[in-house]
Amino acid sequence: MAFTERMATRTYTSGAAIAQFTFVAGPASDGQIDPCGDGARACGVALMAATGAGEAITVAYDGRVTVKAAGNITRGAAVASDSAGEAVAAASGDVILGYALEAGVDNQIITVELSRAELAAA
Repeated sequence: MAFTERMATRTYTSGAAIAQFTFVAGPASDGQIDPCGDGARACGVALMAATGAGEAITVAYDGRVTVKAAGNITRGAAVASDSAGEAVAAASGDVILGYALEAGVDNQIITVELSRAELAAA
């Protein structure tokens, strides 16, 4: 059962459409956030959706947060972002964004402990 706990948040302006419970990157030079790229560094997880650019969006940047899984993730696995900003098991070269506190399958909402270490997976 997915949950949130000890979460720290910030509110940003979206630079594009952003899906709820996905990793986001930024802020860019224009101060806006965008969906996170494949294996890239993230500034947090979108707690709400944005239908386009210019919308206020709250982002969790620390704590235990819910994210959408894209594929199978085992409990305790290091997670990274796929090209849609969804959580996947970290692969070689990916920036580790957190660790799964529960197992999940494709399209399931799971809880992740965000990590700010930003180490590339080996």
